[in-house]
Amino acid sequence: MKTKTDAVLSAKSLKYFLQLIDSMSYTQASQILGITQPALTQQIKKIERAVGAPLFGQIGKKLYLTDAGTRMQTVANDLFNTVNTAVDEIQQNSDSKIGTISVGILESLESSVFEEFIIEFSKQYPDLKLNIWNSSRRELWNRLDKNEVDIVMLPLMGENISHWQSYNVRTLYEDELIYLSHHNLAGVQDEKQTITIADTLGHPLIQYPNDAYFAKKLASQYRMDNLIKPESDIYFSSPSQLMQFAEKTNYDTFVPKSVCMTHPDNKLNHYSLGDKLKIDTSIVFRNEKYQIPRIKNFIESFEKFLAKQSYFSRLEEKYKK
Repeated sequence: MKTKTDAVLSAKSLKYFLQLIDSMSYTQASQILGITQPALTQQIKKIERAVGAPLFGQIGKKLYLTDAGTRMQTVANDLFNTVNTAVDEIQQNSDSKIGTISVGILESLESSVFEEFIIEFSKQYPDLKLNIWNSSRRELWNRLDKNEVDIVMLPLMGENISHWQSYNVRTLYEDELIYLSHHNLAGVQDEKQTITIADTLGHPLIQYPNDAYFAKKLASQYRMDNLIKPESDIYFSSPSQLMQFAEKTNYDTFVPKSVCMTHPDNKLNHYSLGDKLKIDTSIVFRNEKYQIPRIKNFIESFEKFLAKQSYFSRLEEKYKK
């Protein structure tokens, strides 16, 4: 016999409920979940009937959580955290050669060396299942906070992760944003010489969307030098797209050094800004994940892989002209 509790604690209903909170849009949430909007509405109504109160209110087109919705959000998060913690504790005693490892990578990150490692690792541990996916920065943090992913790989810039003490951060390599230009800036004759951020002004520029990580990094540097960040007419989230578009037009742009190295035939002038635009590319994971043998082995294997030959050395070897 089903009870109200059975209806409320349906894992599917609670998952849909939490996704709707993240999106605050039935349309976006249903697209992310891969279901129709009526199906999502039905699941939310199912919980509301069980608790006897509306979970969401609406002002105009904007959704908001009611008091009952806020309370149910806490309960749902606590429930999923309890289940995930229990699963992790059970898996801590499992064999390092079996199970599943989930890794999220920032979609704009140069990942060819990581892919090279994955090929080598999967051959060594054929019974391990690896879920590798690329996503936005926001989605990576969201899944990490919800314990839906084991490890994320991305550049860091003063992230405000709730409960930082619960996470472990390992820097993999130091990258930097390189200025790619059609011009000989400030008399610089050698690409190894540096320029200032002010030297980039006055030239047409294509950039990253304003909410992208690299865009925020650049905006911060312009502000620190008391300069106004140039506006752009064209934006790309992909560094490779920026580089290719800049080369075929009269636009300049900023691209990570790691991406520049994957395009050795690029004809633009490469300029460094010294320490101004350094980026630490890191992996981040929950502390308790390191107690799980297969995840600990994966992290240590990747670190040994890079210790044997550095990230940039591998890139240089792979993309020699």
